[in-house]
Amino acid sequence: MFFLTELGARLKEARLARGYSLEDLQNITKIQKRYLIGIEEGNYAIMPGSFYVRAFIKQYAEAVGLDADETLTEYRKDIPEIQKEEVAQSFSQSPSRRSMKATSSNKMMETMPKIIVALFAIVIIIVITTLSMKKIGSVPDIVEDENKPIEYEQNPNSAPTKPVEDTEENNEEDEEPVEEPVEEEPEPAQTISSGVVSGEDTTFEVTGTDTLNVRVEVSGETWVGIRNEQRQEQIPARVYKAGEIAENDSTADGYARIRLGNSKVAKVYINDVELIYAQDRMTQNVILKLVNEQQGE
Repeated sequence: MFFLTELGARLKEARLARGYSLEDLQNITKIQKRYLIGIEEGNYAIMPGSFYVRAFIKQYAEAVGLDADETLTEYRKDIPEIQKEEVAQSFSQSPSRRSMKATSSNKMMETMPKIIVALFAIVIIIVITTLSMKKIGSVPDIVEDENKPIEYEQNPNSAPTKPVEDTEENNEEDEEPVEEPVEEEPEPAQTISSGVVSGEDTTFEVTGTDTLNVRVEVSGETWVGIRNEQRQEQIPARVYKAGEIAENDSTADGYARIRLGNSKVAKVYINDVELIYAQDRMTQNVILKLVNEQQGE
């Protein structure tokens, strides 16, 4: 009998958060169902070898939206080391480099005549263009008389124009002084603290506002749930897909706990202001507290 390892539990949680069954995951990754069960239970003895264990875990993690490299690094103690014999065997099963080089050389020989013909055509075009430019340059210039400026006779009967300075002075006299608008003092702006991190939880304090409207915009599949301080569900906790929005007015509670299965595809807004995550975790809890400044004083 096998028990879930930390890695197996993490992968299974991510699979269930996306709503995948083992059969769904088998169709996505093309990995046999018994191997997927072995990964979740930590039963690596049924695998063809430790080389395939790491490869299957990486495919599993990518299919459920986890960072494969980060997962392999974080849970490396749960993964068996790759033996040198297995690495040599995996390379022996791949096509030889010599055959690959021979194939690339054959392709080069086939395309070489086409390249030579194309270069020859480019040289001919350049020569023709150069000769045409020389012929255009030999055309005689236009007669100088046509380029002379036209002289106009001044009409003695025309009225003299008024100097511009007089007009500007009259306009300045007619203008009335403009009253400067009175600047209103700006209302205190909303402030969100930088956040206090504790494991998967990050606590943010929201000040400078009387409301706590929470909105989560999703661009990919992720688990989203919102609870109050008494851990009561405020919206149906489920897997949200790209384009869906989860929102709740938590003003009355002055508190909101947001559970995110994949924070990398979810943006959290507080009163239409985007929240900046304090930690780069895929699965995390965002806790919001509405702080009244007068009570703080």
